[in-house]
Amino acid sequence: MRNIVCFLLCISVHAAYGQKIIKGIVLDAKTNLPIENITVQPAPAGTPVHTDGRGRFMFKSIEPLTSVAFISIGYETKVLPITEMQDNKAIYLQQQKIQLENVVVTAKAGKEYSIISKTDIKMRGINNAQEILRMVPGLFIGQHQGGGKAEQIFMRGFDCDHGTDINITADGLPVNMVSHAHGQGYADMHFIIPETIEQVDFQKGPYTTSKGNFTTSGYVDVQTKNALTGNLVKLEGGMYDTYRALGMFNLLSTTAKAKQQSWYVASEYAYSNGYFDHPQDFKRTNFFSKYNGKITGQTYLTISASSFSSKWNASGQIPERAVNSGLISFYGAIDSTEGGQTSRSNINAQFITTLKNGSLIKNQFYYSNYYFDLHSNFTFYLNDSVNGDQLRQKEARNILGYNGVYQHQSNIGSVLFNTEMGAGVRYDRINNIELSHTKDRYTLLDKMAYGNIAETNLSAYISEAIHLSEKLNVNAGLRADMFLNNYTDHLKADSLFKANAAILSPKLGIAYQYNKTTQFYINIGKGFHSNDTRVCVMEKGKQVLPPAYAADLGTVLKPVKNLLMQFAVWYLWLDQEFVYNGDDGTPSPSGKTQRKGADFSIRYEPLHSLYIDADVNYAHGRFIEELKGQDYIPLAPVWSSTGGITYKNKNGFNGSLRYRWLGNRPANEDYSLTAQGYFVNDFVLNYTGKKYEVGLTINNVFNVKWKETQFDTISRLKNEVAPVEEINFTAGTKLAAKLSFSVYF
Repeated sequence: MRNIVCFLLCISVHAAYGQKIIKGIVLDAKTNLPIENITVQPAPAGTPVHTDGRGRFMFKSIEPLTSVAFISIGYETKVLPITEMQDNKAIYLQQQKIQLENVVVTAKAGKEYSIISKTDIKMRGINNAQEILRMVPGLFIGQHQGGGKAEQIFMRGFDCDHGTDINITADGLPVNMVSHAHGQGYADMHFIIPETIEQVDFQKGPYTTSKGNFTTSGYVDVQTKNALTGNLVKLEGGMYDTYRALGMFNLLSTTAKAKQQSWYVASEYAYSNGYFDHPQDFKRTNFFSKYNGKITGQTYLTISASSFSSKWNASGQIPERAVNSGLISFYGAIDSTEGGQTSRSNINAQFITTLKNGSLIKNQFYYSNYYFDLHSNFTFYLNDSVNGDQLRQKEARNILGYNGVYQHQSNIGSVLFNTEMGAGVRYDRINNIELSHTKDRYTLLDKMAYGNIAETNLSAYISEAIHLSEKLNVNAGLRADMFLNNYTDHLKADSLFKANAAILSPKLGIAYQYNKTTQFYINIGKGFHSNDTRVCVMEKGKQVLPPAYAADLGTVLKPVKNLLMQFAVWYLWLDQEFVYNGDDGTPSPSGKTQRKGADFSIRYEPLHSLYIDADVNYAHGRFIEELKGQDYIPLAPVWSSTGGITYKNKNGFNGSLRYRWLGNRPANEDYSLTAQGYFVNDFVLNYTGKKYEVGLTINNVFNVKWKETQFDTISRLKNEVAPVEEINFTAGTKLAAKLSFSVYF
């Protein structure tokens, strides 16, 4: 074993003697900023490389070369003769309208979905905050407590609740909240302004070494624009008293752009009363600013700051019997005093340094200040027949974190090695995390849980991507995580409880390029989701980092120039399921589960301005240790599909008609209750001029009556003698139309 380790270390730092080194930098011709992940393809033969975080590339010429091609989705393909490749040459790429015929299928282990994600966001765009997550094929979201609360997430047979089984980041800043007052992994993305998004990167399954906690069904990393190509003012207004104003402005001159500097600011205000019987009175404000620039000849700084706040009333989850009896309407409420408020402010700084040997070091420092206050009532008068069962979940949190990454590229003969090593620390300090019994939102009846949490996550990983040939790519990695959990219980004389736990997560990916149009891949890996600190200390650190073991076998196909397909079959075994527990802030670990399924994606461009996409997903999930018929996983999606037609022109009319379908699924373990599926359509139509755009968005075009979220809940209404177990739900949106007007300058 020691000999193998020594061999790997040697080959990752040494290159073959006598080979010519070719290196340079790729820049955006309009913004003059570096472009990451551009494919650099030597010709007539050679292993392709990709630009790093500073747009730099380097490869060793093994055979006589004639040219070098620079390829990326959304940019022109540029081919330069090898005679023009002087040392450290700057290559400028022009942005261009994306077309499937320009998409290249390459073997890159662990990045099988990158083609789909880049293509979708360039073709479809993001029209609202909900579209951020819907860019991921097979991912569904549901809102069940007002527009200010994080959405419920479904993917790969998981009801991820608000983020328990999906890792979400924004420019590397963690979105998931550990040990949250409302639920483990709570991921509120509403602090992200949709128009600032450049890319949505994702991977299904626990196969990415750099991604740690909550990466079981997969991860999503939202990447914001590094620069604006122009200024924007946008106004929106629509049904149900819905309004929004947005401004995005460059703060530096063209002289600064020539020096590879950019700085912009974006701000929005949104208001809506919503489609429920009781006005939602939803208010949200957002501010975001981002700066990029060189601070030394070798170091590049990216720093961003954001601030977000929202406040709302909510109709909550309602029982079917209350609607069927006529007590309330389909859009009514039992407790109209539900609602909440939340805020988050972030500072995120990243330093990218290029060393003399071409290696890259990334240092990221981040800080978040967060507040959450939610009032909900889902059992109504089950426990308190006089005052009702309204709960308050509240917390104030500070998050401090650091991520460090070292990347090095080397060759032995024709074999290319990309080594990445990383380390990180995240510290969450949660003050006065509270679960209380309240009445009418403002009257405190009883504190049920109250204390402070201090949680630290230490991590380190190493990943080796080995490009054995133009056809074969192997990626192997190992990740280590340790959690230090402390809970001070204010209700028990400030008693301090502690627990520690650690886990190792190996990963392996193999990609094989069968020909220019076909890639096969297999991924095997281990991931995990952590448990709430309050549970960890009760369990004394035992079984609080339940692992997930998974495997994917898939293919990416491009049989003709305007058709792209992806298909995968997968399996996932989870040591401990976290299931819905009434949203009462007490996480409920359940038993072992297994899931298996298939994903299929197709992207087709019959005309240069017409884009058709569809995703179909199937998942079969069961508890392993339960009797047959009693082993269904509540709310786990089975069949789902999304898709649409997009007509896109640079100027003139453009728009899309999209659908999303979620099939029936079990609401409880014996499937005696069914969470009903739905089929909903959304429509967007824009007219784009050189300096303006007018748009119309219609959600639920055919005005179907549907249930967005559903739960098996035991509840009792005010005059009922006995409790009833049945489906409680939140109604999905009625037909909702909105107009927008944008000015570019």
